[in-house]
Amino acid sequence: MERIILPRHLVNHILHQAQISPEDEICGLITARQGRPQRCIPIPNASDQPQRFFVMDPRSQIDALRNMREQNEELFGIYHSHPHSPAEPSDTDLDQAAYPEALYVIVSLNTKGVLEMRGFRLKDGKAEQVLLEI
Repeated sequence: MERIILPRHLVNHILHQAQISPEDEICGLITARQGRPQRCIPIPNASDQPQRFFVMDPRSQIDALRNMREQNEELFGIYHSHPHSPAEPSDTDLDQAAYPEALYVIVSLNTKGVLEMRGFRLKDGKAEQVLLEI
């Protein structure tokens, strides 16, 4: 199983973002330099059903990708939350996965007192879990 190390500040940022929006799916990008995760860029969820789906706001996503290029960063991962379902890719997540090289991080708030965070590689409509380490 592939092992991915995420800095604690990134994990804390993603978990905090999910906690302050417990009813809606949050989403964003994880940047990297030379393959090492650097920062999270939250992107507003533009879905008309944010409780069940995420759609990154197109303008914010374009601005974030431009900013990454200006900072000499590359896309490392895409994160989002599942307020009422497990931390595993839904059929919609698999269908809409547009960056096969990216790590997909999913946070579930569908747990008792503890948030669950899991990572996946999504390719060809299939999910392969990776081992996340902090």
